[in-house]
Amino acid sequence: MSEPQLSIRSARARDLAHALARRTGQPINRLVELALERYDQELREKPAQTPADTLWELMAEGRRSVPPGATSAHDDFYDENGLPI
Repeated sequence: MSEPQLSIRSARARDLAHALARRTGQPINRLVELALERYDQELREKPAQTPADTLWELMAEGRRSVPPGATSAHDDFYDENGLPI
């Protein structure tokens, strides 16, 4: 009986797997197993996140790309009385 197969259609994953296989001498299937085991362990060690935690992380990540001094006031869209221009 043959082993079950996993097919991943990603050129980047293929390139990484082949490069690691050349560097380590390990077969690709073993490298995939090791990577998945490590990722699984990393997730198990991480505290459980709520959807709100995930949202806060995404917002913080977005803020890192905003230039210093930028605002979201949009004052240029309104006149001195607060009405849209």
